[in-house]
Amino acid sequence: MLHKLEIEDPCFKVERHPTTNETVIRGLGEMHLRAKLARLAQQYKIELDTKPPQIAYRETITKKAEGHCRHKKQSGGAGQFGEVMLRVEPLERGTGFEFVDSVKGGVIPGVFMASVEKGVRQALEDGVVAGFPVHDIRVIVHDGKSHSVDSKDIAFFTAGRKATIQAIQAASPIILEPVVDIEVLTPDAAVGDLSGDLSSKRGQVTGTQPRGTGTMAINGKVPLAELDDYQGRLKSLTGGQGSYSIAFSHYAPVPAATQQQLASEHKTVSLDDD
Repeated sequence: MLHKLEIEDPCFKVERHPTTNETVIRGLGEMHLRAKLARLAQQYKIELDTKPPQIAYRETITKKAEGHCRHKKQSGGAGQFGEVMLRVEPLERGTGFEFVDSVKGGVIPGVFMASVEKGVRQALEDGVVAGFPVHDIRVIVHDGKSHSVDSKDIAFFTAGRKATIQAIQAASPIILEPVVDIEVLTPDAAVGDLSGDLSSKRGQVTGTQPRGTGTMAINGKVPLAELDDYQGRLKSLTGGQGSYSIAFSHYAPVPAATQQQLASEHKTVSLDDD
């Protein structure tokens, strides 16, 4: 039904977020979205639970570090054995992920290296600090050990994942947040109030330009997390005459207090899941 509404109203959009995998609905403002949700409830008897979209935080590292894990498990019959030694290095922002196999002498048989990489990728996907994907990192597997009988794919998967987690924890990890370019169209009289509001939300005003009689455009950069209720603030400060648009700019480290809060929330959720 959401896609039916999307077809009927070109200003109403439904899409899957590529990072958080949420179903996101977009419209002209809070009232527009409320009207669509009310129609779903009244006409189609569909009640939807909605919440603000998640912020697509990321994690990364700031220095080189080593990680090591020996996975050994014995349970009656054949056991599990795999040992992985690796190091992690930070890459330039936006590079992504690089996996390097520098093992010599077959200490980790080639047949198991794919499992090591799967374990590494799983650790990066799950996150280490606060459960967000780890980006801009090089993982170099340089040593390890195997057993002629007990070495298995699952053993090297587990060793690769745990060694990666250990290395990231030692590499001064940080959380990154998306920062967006914002343009606000507003009556002249509200420029000062809106500029101050953006500054109070960790934003940076980069300039203003006239856009017709009595209208100004404010340009700046602001963390996406600070725009959760911006439509309401903009309406209040401009008497309903303001509008804004945003576009992704870059990722930047979150403040230390925010990182502590996100990490604490992740630990709480993890304990609840257990």
